[in-house]
Amino acid sequence: MNVILQVFLPVSLAFIMFSMGLALTGADFKRVAVQPKAFTIGALLQVVTLPLIAFGVASLIPMSPEFAVGIMILAACPGGVTSNLLTHLARGDTALSVSLTAVISILSVFTIPLIVNFGLQHFSGASAAVELPLLKSVVLLLLITTVPLLIGMAVKWRASEWADRVEPRTRRAAAILFIVIVIGAIAKDRANLPSWFTEAGPAALALNVATMAVAAGVARLLGLEIRQRIAITLECGLQNSTLAITVAATLLANTRMMVPAGIYGLLMFVTAGLFIYQAKKSVPAS
Repeated sequence: MNVILQVFLPVSLAFIMFSMGLALTGADFKRVAVQPKAFTIGALLQVVTLPLIAFGVASLIPMSPEFAVGIMILAACPGGVTSNLLTHLARGDTALSVSLTAVISILSVFTIPLIVNFGLQHFSGASAAVELPLLKSVVLLLLITTVPLLIGMAVKWRASEWADRVEPRTRRAAAILFIVIVIGAIAKDRANLPSWFTEAGPAALALNVATMAVAAGVARLLGLEIRQRIAITLECGLQNSTLAITVAATLLANTRMMVPAGIYGLLMFVTAGLFIYQAKKSVPAS
């Protein structure tokens, strides 16, 4: 199991990020300047508001310190490939979703260590034996997230026709890997599943629902149009569980801290499905 956590998880995450890069172009980053209001709102909600909501959830709902840290790890992670796909299915602004995923994924290399170490100090105590080394974490996150993403983009730029052909297959493979990782993360200790769901499930669900509700409310209050609101809601409500599991299992070597991400990764499809069902009623098919 240690080999799986230390090798398979990072390699799988790198492949998932590479598959994301195959669908990106420079225009996805330039779009930040074209839609500054929508992007800024989405980015601030994800980088600032989401960790604050997670801190509130972890503080108010009784759970073990390790699960509380797991909630903070989850909130520190960006959206993933799933958020882009489901935004498309919900008839949201897919371009905005992709831009947010790409930019926040790069920023998270630096924000994850800061947010996670805060969670460790607050919930595990200053005397906790484990911490997330800043330099080591930044380097590893660069290697398994940013570098594969940039390689995928480089392949897209140099061989766009080939990238367009293989990208749907790599995206499906990435989705399968995501499901396998999430299920494997919590299924290896099947005997503990009932107690884990009882303890960490409410917090994972509360984080998911509260984040989506706040994102949707703020986006509406600030006058964004419906497609942009859909993109931001799903981007903030569908965190990269694979990255959260990798941070907990690989960087922190704590399998209990990855439990909230595993549960969240399963529950988010239910809440996202309900949201998509309602959202599609508000947006005409193009």
